[in-house]
Amino acid sequence: MSILASIIRKEFKQMIRDPRTILLTIVMPLVLLLLFGFAISMEVNEIRVTASVAQPGQQVSVLVERLRSNPYVRFVGTAPENQMEPMLRQGKADVGVVFRNDSGRVKAILLIDASNPAIARSYSAYVAGILSGSSAIEAPVVSRILFNPQLKSAYNFVPGILGMIFILICSIMTSVSIVREKESGTMSLMMVSPVRPNTVIIGKLVPYLALSGVILALMLTVSYTVLGIPISVTMADVIILSLVYICLSLSLGLFISSVVNTQLNALIVSSLLFMFPVVMLSGMIFPVQNMPVILQWLSCIVPARWYVEAMRKLMIEQLPLSYVSTEITVILGMTAAVLTLAVTAFKRNY
Repeated sequence: MSILASIIRKEFKQMIRDPRTILLTIVMPLVLLLLFGFAISMEVNEIRVTASVAQPGQQVSVLVERLRSNPYVRFVGTAPENQMEPMLRQGKADVGVVFRNDSGRVKAILLIDASNPAIARSYSAYVAGILSGSSAIEAPVVSRILFNPQLKSAYNFVPGILGMIFILICSIMTSVSIVREKESGTMSLMMVSPVRPNTVIIGKLVPYLALSGVILALMLTVSYTVLGIPISVTMADVIILSLVYICLSLSLGLFISSVVNTQLNALIVSSLLFMFPVVMLSGMIFPVQNMPVILQWLSCIVPARWYVEAMRKLMIEQLPLSYVSTEITVILGMTAAVLTLAVTAFKRNY
């Protein structure tokens, strides 16, 4: 046990003495989280709406007033119907509403700038929801937006960015740490000593698991305070799932360290191997259900896909851990498989 404690203590000291570790593991995750949480926004916020009223009446006035009084709508005035499209083209309005009176019932036709389809769908749904709440509209549709009524982008991006941060940072940390020992020659000296390979592996992983726990605490604190994610009643479940995912990410770094020989190669392999699959196939930005079938199957081998799905259920929908049993089982299986491969490769090479 004293040998293991010495390896762990040595690794902690090496982390503290290396300022790049602090920059990589603390500053970069915070920057990424805040960037995705604030800069990348698809929220419904200040929709510029204009209306065309061919036949004024009390019902139409009620509907126009609903648009004027909504805090997420900036009513830019009324205009003739033939001026709606030019206003949309010129960027003077985002949505045009044409009111028509048909046998005593009012019909509302929405004209929307769909040059950005994602935002156009949000605008359409939100304006339709405002109008459908009135009995003046023919065949009103009553809708309720659950879990994220204000359509905040942070609710979507936070679980995804957590999945990307942990798999990138954790895999880079362990891979670079072990490869650094290779380059300096201390790994070979260590392996010819009475120290068992399992002891070396555990001694390398424990400090980075502790540092990852600190990163997790910082990420959750920023998510719940700065970004306004609702406090989860299943906070313990969020932490348990994240720690399992962190163990998987550290195991991936250990595996990478067994196949590369320089720190530069470790950084390149870790970044390229995980960055693009996580962004494109995890559901972080693009829904997995909308992908071609072959990509949906391919996404099943991306660990972040299962973590992101589970975290959205735990953090946003406030569901207990039992509702993500499939996801956590897959992550546990991947962790066991990758750790076995990594330890086997490590022992074979040393």
